[in-house]
Amino acid sequence: MDPTSPDVQRELTRRHKAAATTVLGLIVAIILLSIVVYLGKPYFAELESRPIDYAFLILVLILGLGAVALRRTKFNPARLQDIAGLGGASGLIRSLEKTTLQIAILAAGIAAIGFVATLMTGQEFYTYRSTAVAILVLAYCYPTKSSWKRAVERYTNPNEAPVAPEFPTSPDAGV
Repeated sequence: MDPTSPDVQRELTRRHKAAATTVLGLIVAIILLSIVVYLGKPYFAELESRPIDYAFLILVLILGLGAVALRRTKFNPARLQDIAGLGGASGLIRSLEKTTLQIAILAAGIAAIGFVATLMTGQEFYTYRSTAVAILVLAYCYPTKSSWKRAVERYTNPNEAPVAPEFPTSPDAGV
C-alpha cells in the first residue's frame, strides 16, 4: 500500500492522536499524584526505611533504563523494515502506536511505585523523584507525527525495494 494514500494517512492520524492523547493523559495523571501527595503531606506518618529506599532506587533505575532500552529495541530500523515488509504501512503504524503505549505504561508504573513508597513511608520525595523520572520517560517516548510519517514513508516506500545480494558464480557453484 502506498504510504501517501489517504487511507494510510487517516490511520496514521487516528493512531497518532490516540497515542499522543494517552501520553498527555498519563502526564496529567502523574502530576496529579504529586499534587495529592503534596496536599496529603500532613496526614502521613513518617517512617525511615533503608530497604524501601534501596528497592525504590533500584526499581526506578531499572524501569527508567528499561524504557529507554525498550524504545531503542522496538524502533530499531531493521525491525521496523521487517514489520513494514510483512504488515505494510498499517502494520508499521500499529507497531509504532503499540510501542509508544507500552513505554507510556512503563512510565506510569514508575510513578505508581513512587506513590506507593510514599504511602508506605510517609516521605513525599519518593513520589516527586518518580514523577520526575516518569515525565522524562514520557517526554522521551512522546510521539511526533512527523517522525511517524517519516518512518512510514521510509520503510514502506515501494520505489526503494531492497536489492538482493549478488553471489559470485563459478563452475563449481552447483556442487
